[in-house]
Amino acid sequence: MKSIFRRLSRLASPSIAGSGVIALTCAIGPGAQAQVLGPLVQVAAGDPFSGCTSDQVNAQESAFGSILFPATSIEPWVAADPTNPSRLLAGHQQDRWNDGGSRGLVGVVSNDAGGTWTNTIPTGVTDCTGGKFRRASDPWVDFAQNGTAFFFSLTLDPAQPTTPFGARNSAMLVSRSVDHGATWQSPVTLIQNNSPHVLNDKNSLTADPTANGFVYAVWDQLSVFPPTKEGAELLAENDGVVIARKLLNAAAGGAPVFKFNFTGPTFFSRSTDNGGTWSTAAPIYQPGTNRQTIDNIVRVLPNGTVLDFFTAINVTAQGLNIGYIASTDKGGYWSGPAFASNIQVVGVVTPDTGQPIRDASILYSVAVNPVTGAIYLAWQDDRFSAGTCTTPTGSIPIDGIVFSESDDGGATWSAPVMINKTPANATNPCRQQAFVPAVVAAGDGKTIVVTYYDFRNDTNTPAGFESTDYFALFCSTSGGCTNPVNWGNERRLTDASFNILDAPVARGHFLGDYMGLTASGPTTVYPVFGTATGHNVTAEFTRKITLP
Repeated sequence: MKSIFRRLSRLASPSIAGSGVIALTCAIGPGAQAQVLGPLVQVAAGDPFSGCTSDQVNAQESAFGSILFPATSIEPWVAADPTNPSRLLAGHQQDRWNDGGSRGLVGVVSNDAGGTWTNTIPTGVTDCTGGKFRRASDPWVDFAQNGTAFFFSLTLDPAQPTTPFGARNSAMLVSRSVDHGATWQSPVTLIQNNSPHVLNDKNSLTADPTANGFVYAVWDQLSVFPPTKEGAELLAENDGVVIARKLLNAAAGGAPVFKFNFTGPTFFSRSTDNGGTWSTAAPIYQPGTNRQTIDNIVRVLPNGTVLDFFTAINVTAQGLNIGYIASTDKGGYWSGPAFASNIQVVGVVTPDTGQPIRDASILYSVAVNPVTGAIYLAWQDDRFSAGTCTTPTGSIPIDGIVFSESDDGGATWSAPVMINKTPANATNPCRQQAFVPAVVAAGDGKTIVVTYYDFRNDTNTPAGFESTDYFALFCSTSGGCTNPVNWGNERRLTDASFNILDAPVARGHFLGDYMGLTASGPTTVYPVFGTATGHNVTAEFTRKITLP
């Protein structure tokens, strides 16, 4: 793991308890005003797949050496219904496997501003929901302007590492609900591949907020060629982020060390009738041989311009960049790539034992101001690292959360600034690490919110309890958010620290590659985030944040 972290850097230059309403107000600081936090609410409880036998868990464990983590709710995404600001829809992975994917994806809906939640599970996806795939990952939800709900699922059958030339299925499925997420229609398959040399990965879906009916689905399709045993074995990892890190390292300084080439274009499918029909999936950006995209996310500017953002790997000399392409005709034609910033990153480890954490270290979060059209990016980065984090295998720079903004539709970008308020820690600098950011703009355009995890409350007491918390940070857009001093009034969103060592290990202690954060109405935002609630057991929580 150390070599992965170091190469990335060189390339890219207790319990959680609910409570009553907590009204937290502080002295107004530069660029930020007081916010009010609602109670901490558990979003999903129980395990809806506990009685499922159709996916043959024991057979998967025997065939692939896989480890299942039952009762894990992981990697949430959340959206708010434009027709009812009190209605929220979240999706998450349920029962994560250590080697990629989960037993299925679960939706939960709230009709009372996040106070209570009810399962609403799209059917026909994995074996445990009446579908044809063993596993699913990367849940993504959104609402159209008229309240039509969408649930985007990555599905796959795990590859057999001992017979890498065996067929492996991977597909992208979109489920639609015409009753605001209460029930779901049968999913539509946007793409399906049955090859050991192709993996569809890291999907997202966006309903156009400026034109009802238009919905955009994007993902990367990683392919290795010519067909080789080594290439099939790589894709048998079943996990695109893990594979992307390996390919990034392998291509450092020129030709890859693998006995194959690879490419990872952005694939796109569009609906113009709110998900009734979809266009044939096709690439909209081809990065070239031994290059790839990952983490494709569409955002739409108030003037209707559609932007597809992505992490570009090996496309520029910097190795790792946040790039984007643009369409002014709702996805019919796309521009060539432009780049907002490079990413300088190592990844995060647990602060006392130095165990790897599955974080967002080659990913990012992006939001658009619905009033001004400004674009906001937040990501993990170590360029502002002060000191190093010492691990059992060596020292690494310290990841923080950085921010950049474009006020001209992406033509120019502000210089990245570090905004997280994690305090310095001379005793253990590893406790200064911050990770998995999310960013959103309030509906009235006046406030930007960024959320993230850090270890500031860790004391390793008792031994083996590595305390982790989740925070929200605010900036008033009138104060100038490209200046880090204007980010203030930080709020702790967890009521009590949780032990990151309890998070299940899926190529690192894993809560998700991303966390949910959405705006609802002009002055309300809802984070949805994961915590470890017991050994190899996780849950998701939210709390309403009311902005001034």
